[in-house]
Amino acid sequence: MREIAVVAFGQTDHRRTSDESSEVEMLMPVLHDVLDRTGMKTSDIGFTCSGSTDYLAGRAFSFTMALDGVGAWPPISESHVEMDGAWALYEAWTKLLTGDADTALVYSYGKSSPGSVRDVLTRQLDPYYVAPLWPDSVTLAALQAQALIDAGHTDEPALAGVAARSREDARVNSHAQLRGSVPQGEYVVRPLRTGDCPPIGDGAAAVILAAGERARELCERPAWIRGIDHRIEAHGLGVRDLTDSPSTRLAAEKAGAFERPVDTAELHAPFTSQEVVLRKALRLDGDVAVNPSGGVLAANPIMAAGLIRIGEAAARIHRGESDRALGHATSGPCLQQNLVAVLEGEAR
Repeated sequence: MREIAVVAFGQTDHRRTSDESSEVEMLMPVLHDVLDRTGMKTSDIGFTCSGSTDYLAGRAFSFTMALDGVGAWPPISESHVEMDGAWALYEAWTKLLTGDADTALVYSYGKSSPGSVRDVLTRQLDPYYVAPLWPDSVTLAALQAQALIDAGHTDEPALAGVAARSREDARVNSHAQLRGSVPQGEYVVRPLRTGDCPPIGDGAAAVILAAGERARELCERPAWIRGIDHRIEAHGLGVRDLTDSPSTRLAAEKAGAFERPVDTAELHAPFTSQEVVLRKALRLDGDVAVNPSGGVLAANPIMAAGLIRIGEAAARIHRGESDRALGHATSGPCLQQNLVAVLEGEAR
């Protein structure tokens, strides 16, 4: 099995609005950044894969416009997933495993500011029984949070502590949208307050993957992907236990996360209550640095936030701040779909 690593990671400064920039203009600096980090040109990339959603853009096949930022002529080997960029990374990883390419560029982006995210995300729901009721993403997360409270797994002060820690950690993240103290805030949907919910904002991210010796040529300390897997829960919310995430646990097991402890975990937990669920499913104790970047509570560019979690974990390995890290991405209501990647740096 080929060794594959993340050799470069870049992201935008995430902002509440980016009206003055198109998706292409938002992506270009990030794409140039990751290429510059490796000294590569677009023509050196063996495979390109992107993640985004037409629902945010409000037009079909919107991802084709973003290809202007990559440069699709002369023709390139390219693919797209209608998912968070973490799943695009999974596709690129499988492509490199086949030996068809030695390097891959993965990017994702999302502009949430033009519309109502809470309404847009209802399109993920079961189209027959749930979507017609229009329960929005915050309402469903509040149901999950209340289930956790009723089960005795957390309480409102503990959730507030998660928000405070995340925003405090984000102080050192120059790309974060929100930093510093968290106001108590009003209830958005009880028991979730403003600080328990992610910000709405725009942003993009990109990583470069490389295989074998090519990775060592491009990066001083590659973040080797030791395992990666993704699983999905039942679509019907009524048949799930919202206080647990079996799909996350299974993905982590298949990715090898439980073979040895990790020192860092970047969790894609858009709501404070979801960090409680993920910590339990991933068996994370107090010795693990959870979301040292501030996580999704500090910046939540939809369709890029999951890829950023893997990128942030890889970047800590690149900098020598971590030796074994876990990156997690989710999609769908109440942690419906989950992807787990385990990254390691070589011994120093």
